[in-house]
Amino acid sequence: MSARAELIERHLPLARSLARRYRYTPEPRDDLEQVASLALVKAVDGFDPSRGSSFAAYAVVTIVGELKRHMRDTTWAVHVPRALKERILAVERAERTLSARLGGAPTVAALAAEAGVSEEQALEALNARGAHDAVPFDPGSQAEPAGEFSEAVEDRLVLSSAVSALPRRERTILRLRFVEGLTQTEIANRVGLSQMYVSRLLRATLESLRNEIESG
Repeated sequence: MSARAELIERHLPLARSLARRYRYTPEPRDDLEQVASLALVKAVDGFDPSRGSSFAAYAVVTIVGELKRHMRDTTWAVHVPRALKERILAVERAERTLSARLGGAPTVAALAAEAGVSEEQALEALNARGAHDAVPFDPGSQAEPAGEFSEAVEDRLVLSSAVSALPRRERTILRLRFVEGLTQTEIANRVGLSQMYVSRLLRATLESLRNEIESG
């Protein structure tokens, strides 16, 4: 067996485990595992040991990225207007292109230019894309191993606790944006703030929630 094939085979359980994190979505398990397996092959072919990171860490980032991309293309965690959904996908394509070209994170201005949108629209898309990163949770499912079920419960509790701890204004803005599907301009009019300030609040709040979940 070649070293490449051996590396793929050794890490297939890791790929399947990451795919199972999305088991509560409408996507068939076989499809998710196929996406994860193909992402593992991509990770094997793209890994550069000279960068200093371990292959397992690189594989996790690659596989999770491909799974999220697949989910974004097929389902959305909350209601998002079609025009905004298309803008999010355009900005994410621009982000992947520029990141590969520049070797780092692009600026909002560069993203906007690459995606063919205004900087304000690019900011809105970046803020809103957190709406479809969530993994739906089915508390009634008992089919999965207890350890994984507990992990899902913990993630849900951490998120719920983090949202509850937010100031009322931030909670209101999140509800208006991701539950009622209002645009940032509509939210600004509703809460009496400027659209750019609403954009900054959304970005900061989503980043805070993301950090809370990762540290929880």
